[in-house]
Parts: sequence; C-alpha cells; structure tokens
Amino acid sequence: MKIGELASRAGVSPRLVRYYEAQSLLAPTRQANGYRSYDERHVERVRRIAGLVQSGLTTRLVKELLDLEDAAAEQRPSCPRTVADMLAHELDGIEERIACLTRSRDTIRDYLARTEHAAVLSERAAARG
Repeated sequence: MKIGELASRAGVSPRLVRYYEAQSLLAPTRQANGYRSYDERHVERVRRIAGLVQSGLTTRLVKELLDLEDAAAEQRPSCPRTVADMLAHELDGIEERIACLTRSRDTIRDYLARTEHAAVLSERAAARG
C-alpha cells in the first residue's frame, strides 16, 4: 500500500508517517520507481508509535522501546545500561501521570455521582460494555 492508505488506515496524516520514517521509527520498502511501499505490519507499527507518542514518550524513547520489543520478539534480549536508566526514568514519569489521571478521574466521577446527572456515569459504563 502507498503512504496515503497507510496513514488513513492508521489514523494519522501522511506527513506524520514521513516524520516517523525520518526518525527511523518506520522503514518502508521502496518500489523500483522510488515510491514507499507498506504492508499490514506497518499499519500496526504506526498505530503503536502514535499511541506511544500520544502517551507522552519522546520519539527517541519510542525508538528504543520498539527496538527492545523487536529484540525480545526475536529472543535477543539486550538492554544497555543507558537505555535501562532512560526507561526507568520514563517509567517514573508514566507512574506519576497515571496517578494524576487516576485522581482526576476519581474527582470527576465522585462529583458527577453527587449531582443530578449521576445517570450519565451509568450510561457511559453501559456504552463501554
């Protein structure tokens, strides 16, 4: 598939796909005419990259994380100390953001539960399944 279809299926812009490629997060094959060519694996990878970036990770850290996942999938466990330190630092930040989001969620839920709009909570819960 071409870049436009990949971007559409992954829910991002073609410009963002090009950026991921420039950051060495994505490696398409090239056709004889020089066009990029993508397959189904690229759709999932772009979704994964976008999700990690949206969660607050830098593209540098996303690259390290994806490289580690690729190594683990190929049963090549390896993690240099510098990467381990960087990941541990990032993990601290993620834990702090989760705690902050959890407090915010609980505050909003408690507030809504005490209002005349408490039914909104059960409607949302039912919609999520």
